[in-house]
Amino acid sequence: MEKKLEQRPRDILRIVLYGPESTGKTTLAQRLAEHFNTEWVPEFSRDYLQKKWDEEKLICQPEDILPIAQGQIELENELAEKAEKVLFCDTNLLETVVYSQAYYEGYCEPAVLKHALKAHYDLYFLMYIDVPWVEDDLRDRPFDRELMFSKFKQPLEDYNKPYRILKGDFQERFDMAVKIIEELLKDKQVGL
Repeated sequence: MEKKLEQRPRDILRIVLYGPESTGKTTLAQRLAEHFNTEWVPEFSRDYLQKKWDEEKLICQPEDILPIAQGQIELENELAEKAEKVLFCDTNLLETVVYSQAYYEGYCEPAVLKHALKAHYDLYFLMYIDVPWVEDDLRDRPFDRELMFSKFKQPLEDYNKPYRILKGDFQERFDMAVKIIEELLKDKQVGL
């Protein structure tokens, strides 16, 4: 089980789009990957939980956290092998931890937490809640956006993770992200 949660090392820049639901993570991950001509890692839990909802009308349960985490890191490891210079992750294990703790009275599978903290990312883009909330089958916290934002921010600070908050409309977020990533690539000289 533990092996299935390990992030495989690769000499690329890893950027996580991170934060509460309906803040534009997927849209930004796709646009950035296209702009930088590289790969982006979709949110594994979205397909997993949508299928569960469509087939059984069931929502996420604590026993779903481990398979979601394993599926997410497996997808990340696979796409990291194909990425050029930078990999954009539309979520990661730390996001899974935050959701687990928020929904299940502070509980998260210990192995998921261990590997979430062990995994390396060069930067987290913490997405602010200043874009409209969009309803779908899986989103359920339109009135808890500030609380959820603070729940996402806290572990970044507690575990000293590198992060920048992205605010503004989608174009402003994209422009700011591109500028920051270009600086990171220059500083790290990835693939140059």
